[in-house]
Amino acid sequence: MTIPFDGVPLHAQRRLIEELADLGYTDVWSAEVNGADAFTPLVLAATWAPSLRLGTAIVPAFTRGPATIAQSAASLAQAAPGRFVLGVGTSSDVIVEAWNGIPFERPYQRTRDVVRFLRAALAGDKVAEEYETFTVQGFVLGLRLGEPVPILVAALREGMLRLAGREGDGAIVNWLSADDVRRVAPIVERAGDGSPKEIVARIFVTPTADPDTARAIGRRAITAYLNVPVYAAFHQWLGRGERLAGMWRSWRDGDRNGALGAIPDDVVDELVVWGTPEACREHIERYRANGVTTPMVALLPGSDPAQAIRDLAPQ
Repeated sequence: MTIPFDGVPLHAQRRLIEELADLGYTDVWSAEVNGADAFTPLVLAATWAPSLRLGTAIVPAFTRGPATIAQSAASLAQAAPGRFVLGVGTSSDVIVEAWNGIPFERPYQRTRDVVRFLRAALAGDKVAEEYETFTVQGFVLGLRLGEPVPILVAALREGMLRLAGREGDGAIVNWLSADDVRRVAPIVERAGDGSPKEIVARIFVTPTADPDTARAIGRRAITAYLNVPVYAAFHQWLGRGERLAGMWRSWRDGDRNGALGAIPDDVVDELVVWGTPEACREHIERYRANGVTTPMVALLPGSDPAQAIRDLAPQ
């Protein structure tokens, strides 16, 4: 499950997170966009629900210095031994450049370099290295970890997917259909050394059986994400260019309502899980059947989180 839950203050989420563990959920994964940071909700969850695995999906490779990422990751890994997974990725030009004032340059190289640095730093090595996108001079992490921290790479298209398989312990994927997984997951596996790779998919869910409500919520989420250049390029690559062309054109013209109306129903139905609880669980299971090892539910705004986590609980 993706945390924190929308519309609930962080201090008031304890009951929900404790209930996740009681209902049979195995993991909680944070997101970092324009709300909570990636680490604080997981620190709370580590204390409130000691059985849950904790993951960041994702920490941007640009918005913190490499040593700061290592410090934050090591702190959480030491607080929750054996339960923390570090997900890193490029994030997007909107978050990195427009919101944080950091040039969004060479995102592939930056993420690769951060992963390489983190491997060494989290292992306790002294790092004195001139990477392609930054230089570290003599950093030694002051925390010692009892076991390695798995590092996953957020990936959309082939280059990052191969990086996730080659230098990461797996990939975190986002905004794709269950059928798209059959194209994406094998790229990660082929790039690796033959060892199993974790494929974590954030799956957007609105548990309502009313198609008009579900599609209206889904369209708002799709326009918020798929007009960001990295996601637009991803869906061009996946083959949705023609079906999303009207949305992109209206969005560029400043016609927000036109962009919403231009998204075909079948695109919403592919990218957003909706329906009865049984239909939602069946749709989520299709992701797993096609190669996802860790389905990560993200409740879209409008859901009652307390009811949704019960309705969607693993059977």
